[in-house]
Amino acid sequence: MNRVKQETWTADALLELGRSYQAAAVFAAGAELEVFDALDRKDRTALELARVLRCDCRGLSVLLDALTALELLDQQGGRYSLEAGVREFLTRDGARSLLAMSQHQANCLRNWAQLARVVKSGRPARRVASVRGADGDAASFIGAMDNISGPVADRVIRAVRPLRFGRLLDVGGASGTWTMAFLRACPEGRATLFDLPHVIPMARRRLAAARMDRRVRLVAGDYMTDPLPRGADLAWVSAIVHQNSRAENRTMFAKVFRALEVGGRIAIRDIVMEPNRTRPIAGALFAINMLVATPGGGTFTFDEIREDLESAGFTRARLAVRDPGMNSIVVAEKMDGD
Repeated sequence: MNRVKQETWTADALLELGRSYQAAAVFAAGAELEVFDALDRKDRTALELARVLRCDCRGLSVLLDALTALELLDQQGGRYSLEAGVREFLTRDGARSLLAMSQHQANCLRNWAQLARVVKSGRPARRVASVRGADGDAASFIGAMDNISGPVADRVIRAVRPLRFGRLLDVGGASGTWTMAFLRACPEGRATLFDLPHVIPMARRRLAAARMDRRVRLVAGDYMTDPLPRGADLAWVSAIVHQNSRAENRTMFAKVFRALEVGGRIAIRDIVMEPNRTRPIAGALFAINMLVATPGGGTFTFDEIREDLESAGFTRARLAVRDPGMNSIVVAEKMDGD
């Protein structure tokens, strides 16, 4: 996210900033209720949609008109349809679907609405499940990670040089997006994907669909409480560091260090902050996301990540890529044994 510096604040500019949540809330509700899927290749009236989506007709009518005002929907003669290009991004089967991420952002919005209370109390926001339920929210989170990572994974991992390994350990590997990118880049390599028990079936399905399941060992567990599988020469830790406090990251890095073979490497993908902690802007705002969602998570500078890696025994930490978003890469090595 980039924002032009405001030279002089005006009343109108401040009021517009305060209202900026409104469009986001309308969009989030449309994604959460799966309005766009319900209109995929079939226009409907508000009453027809209310029956399909099991919604209150008055409430849905107001939402549909707001989505039309935002030019996500079109309305002709009382019948609603998708605007051009929307199907590609906001339906489940769209070619470049962002539906899962849009649903995940709806969950984030509920947390952000509690920001003042979080700052006052020092405790994360109270979690409120969406209309899709806790299981649906968990699935949308995993799907959101693929929505964002899938299109860039092959490019991002090129920073991990040399891009070869005997066995990759993908810590918190979700549904396998990054594991598959590494296996495409290193045809002779094998991988172990480690994640929570409820995630493993999602990974199994995606790996099987990509015909990579025979090259991947799936291990269920929690990286904070369970030992990590040993024997890898490359560990990939993607978008996990920001979920933890520094103390938690030191614990995790120590487990990765023990799991790696001597001479192995760890590669970390995450936001890396500049020393003043206000740049990149996306990182400063993402720190808010972690404040409202986790007990100790945040965004960290390279020096903080390096210090935490060194505390676990890693050496030669370097910032291989500096990115304004989540795709910075830090690489370090295990030169000695346990």
